[in-house]
Amino acid sequence: MSANPLDSVNPLDPARTEEEHDPHYEPVIRLTDKDQVEVKTHEEDEDVKFKMRAKLFRFDTSTNEWKERGTGDVRLLAHKGTGKIRLVMRRDKTYKVCANHAITPEMTLQPNIGSDRSWVWKALADMAEGVPTAETLAIRFANADNANQFKQAFEDAQKTNKEIAHSVHPETVETSSTDPAGPSASTAKEVTDKENAQKEEAEPETEAVKEPVA
Repeated sequence: MSANPLDSVNPLDPARTEEEHDPHYEPVIRLTDKDQVEVKTHEEDEDVKFKMRAKLFRFDTSTNEWKERGTGDVRLLAHKGTGKIRLVMRRDKTYKVCANHAITPEMTLQPNIGSDRSWVWKALADMAEGVPTAETLAIRFANADNANQFKQAFEDAQKTNKEIAHSVHPETVETSSTDPAGPSASTAKEVTDKENAQKEEAEPETEAVKEPVA
């Protein structure tokens, strides 16, 4: 039997999904325009390249079940400065982030079992909860045409990000510590290797031999 939960579990089967608790309450007092405070979303410096309504799921490894993350607009946002594209999805009404990750060349959209309007993929560093988290996600659209439009836009974004990564010289690669989508795996590794090399060059030569770690 395959160890991959995607081989035997349909993420869109109602019998195998559990909706995450996300209550919505209407405000007791409604604010006027002068009372409202501008809220930064970290999306002000990005252009919307793709936008479509969908429902998102995540695979919970602790319970071996798919859980609904929310319904809303899935968007592909391109940074006005770097051109890099990330995926962002917010829940209706609450606008809570339910998906936020860079679109990397390693990602693969897998067709969902028995459905032509949904896709499954893995994100190694999803930032929906504020910290990089490996997630297996599934998304369902209203019809097959919408699903195919998303796939095309997703793959186009992968090509764009790959071209941008190849055009940047290694000496000018940034750590992306302030990137809303978080650092990519390749960027993080490159920065770490560079820092280690600099430390080795800075260390004074010594004749002392360190004992190997058991």
